[in-house]
Amino acid sequence: MEKPRLTFWQIWNMSFGFMGIQFGFGLQNANVSRIFETLGASIDQIPILWIAAPLTGLLVQPIIGYFSDRTWTVLGRRRPYFLFGAIASSLALIIMPFSPYLWVAAGMLWILDASINISMEPFRALVADNLPSEQRTQGFAVQTFFIGVGSVVASAMPYLLSNVFEVANTAPAGEVPSSVKISFICGAIVFIGSIVWTVLRTKEYSPQELAKFHNEQFKPEEQKADLREIFTDIKAMPKTMVQLAVVQFFSWFALFAMWIYTTSAVTTYIFGTSDTSSALYNEGADWVGLCFAAYNGISALAAFALPWLAQRTSRKFVHSLSLVIGGASLASIALIDNPAMLMLNMVGIGLAWASILCMPYAILAGALPVKKMGFYMGVFNFFIVLPQILAAGILGFFTRWAFEGNTMMAIVLGGVSMIFAGMMVCTVRDEDEPNKVDQDDTHSAAKTATV
Repeated sequence: MEKPRLTFWQIWNMSFGFMGIQFGFGLQNANVSRIFETLGASIDQIPILWIAAPLTGLLVQPIIGYFSDRTWTVLGRRRPYFLFGAIASSLALIIMPFSPYLWVAAGMLWILDASINISMEPFRALVADNLPSEQRTQGFAVQTFFIGVGSVVASAMPYLLSNVFEVANTAPAGEVPSSVKISFICGAIVFIGSIVWTVLRTKEYSPQELAKFHNEQFKPEEQKADLREIFTDIKAMPKTMVQLAVVQFFSWFALFAMWIYTTSAVTTYIFGTSDTSSALYNEGADWVGLCFAAYNGISALAAFALPWLAQRTSRKFVHSLSLVIGGASLASIALIDNPAMLMLNMVGIGLAWASILCMPYAILAGALPVKKMGFYMGVFNFFIVLPQILAAGILGFFTRWAFEGNTMMAIVLGGVSMIFAGMMVCTVRDEDEPNKVDQDDTHSAAKTATV
């Protein structure tokens, strides 16, 4: 049996929940540094406070992936995790901007990021579960579109609330502005609403059906959890996954540097202030949110162009080119003195972001065993969070001692890292590349034709 092709709207409904997930991430990425600084965090403390995000992903995603591979309920195997994570994330989003102390905000970041990861990881596996090989790039591209849409609105929301709806954008020292608080409440509503839509509108294949699609015999005993298997499977990672790990490492190091230091770099070196209670600082912070909205908007548009380009070239070529352009755009922020010019940089960063969210997963899905798709998608997250942990550990040191407090240099370092990631894409073997000519002996001509 072959998996049936899904219609565009079936893929749309299956991916719709990712808009809510990224709405939460967008609010987090654009505003958490602002909240930390408002509550009294120093520049060199911010990377350590941010370490909650990658650490929770490192622990949560492979475990959730492992158990979702072995779950079957009335809601299916992946959807129960979507729903639980959405409920917990929505509660954390409501509480975070009202944190009275820095340690409370840091703790809420742990809870928020863990909950978002519970919802997010099974979404990647759901695309691989439900779509035949030739539709996977499209499936991840639609996810990327929703990631872009969610991030655009989330990142721009404080700016829109303060400039269009005249919500207060400043607050007394040590208090988060109302524009940020309302944004997080709206984010909670969007998060839970979009996840419920996907849960109600998406069908999942049972383990028995998936076994038939792949000419395998379903064995109930394989569904039993054995945590020792986690370590065995990590050692047996497919070669393509190991090669992509290097690319992911340097890509996400760059992204993490951008997320934690753009607010400080832009407000200090382009807007000319580091006084978090001043109107000029909050104007600069809002502009960063608007810039983040812009690169996410570009990624939403690029999500539909990248599969088209990949069909005419290759997924590797598209990913490599996108990362090099994105890295150059990130590093060149240091050359900007007019805030409006930052929007040009966001075009290149948006292209890279779209590719990062789509191409590695499309390449990886074809190299993974179907029975362990959720687990390996979770393990793949290691190579997203490990560079973030490294960045959290060393960027504060580099910024204070090597860069003499110049956070703009941390942005430049991130750009160089992304360019290197683009170069390393050349080392990756795409086992499931539709346009690949140099098939090795283990791939039959029949499989090539099917792909």
